[in-house]
Amino acid sequence: MFDILVYLFENYFDSGNYPDSATLTRKLTIAGFADEDINQALEWLSELARHDIGNYPASLADSNSFRCYTEYETDRIDTEGRGFIFFLQQANIINALQRELLIDRVLSMDEDSSSLEKIKLIVLTELWIQNQITDDTVLEKLLVISDSHYRH
Repeated sequence: MFDILVYLFENYFDSGNYPDSATLTRKLTIAGFADEDINQALEWLSELARHDIGNYPASLADSNSFRCYTEYETDRIDTEGRGFIFFLQQANIINALQRELLIDRVLSMDEDSSSLEKIKLIVLTELWIQNQITDDTVLEKLLVISDSHYRH
């Protein structure tokens, strides 16, 4: 799924939006992605686009709470990733509610571990879908992906 998100940014970010699900499915198939991966990515993106706060109270958005991670979360999100999530909240890029939703999305990825690059890509995807990318400095921090940057 991570490779599909990278593909979307490489091909659609400059246009400001991505195509409808049917067109996207066709383009991803032509690009060589497996049907299962495409379906999983589209489902994940649709959940992201719904902005469903699930079991979290809306008032959490105004909270200044500190986040303690469970053992399961620390197994899935490395120290660097947790530090970046903390940075995002301290820099007011995300609020406490968005932090919880971000953590949920990271944990729902079918990857063995959630590296900093994956977290950056998730945040960038969310900001892109919500049309909230207004600060070039934030965009630059999110787009800086290590030398092991995935390319399809």
